[in-house]
Amino acid sequence: MLVCFGFINTNAAEAANQSVVTEITVSLGNEANELKFEPNHLEFEAGKPYKLRLINPSAQKHYFTAKDFADGIWTSKVEAGKVEIKGAIHELELKPKAEAEWVFIALKPGSYTLRCPIAGHTEAGMTGKIAIVTH
Repeated sequence: MLVCFGFINTNAAEAANQSVVTEITVSLGNEANELKFEPNHLEFEAGKPYKLRLINPSAQKHYFTAKDFADGIWTSKVEAGKVEIKGAIHELELKPKAEAEWVFIALKPGSYTLRCPIAGHTEAGMTGKIAIVTH
C-alpha cells in the first residue's frame, strides 16, 4: 500500500506568482507621425512587476515623461540597444525607430500624467494618464 501526502507551500506559490512580469507595449507616435501615445491610458497594480516596452515607429524623436509616476515605482533596469541602465529614471528619449524596455515594480498608488515635452507635442495631444491601483 502506497500513501502519499501532498503539501502545498502557499508562500512559494505566491512568490512564483509575484515573479511573473506583465509586459505592456506603448507606441510613442506612429508611422503616420501622429503625436500620440498608443495606448494613452496605462494601469498598473501596486506591488507587481512590469516590463514597459516602449517603441517609436515615427520619423521624429519623442519623450516618455512621467516624473511623478517614476517617483512612485522601483526601477529594476532600463534596456536600450546594448545598454542597460539601473537606478532612478524620470524620462526616456526615444529617437526615431528606437525601442527601450523599462522593468519596474509599481509601488505608490495614484494617478499620474504622461507627456512628450518636445515643443508642440504636448499641445498636439501627445499626453496620457498612468494609474497605479491597489486590488
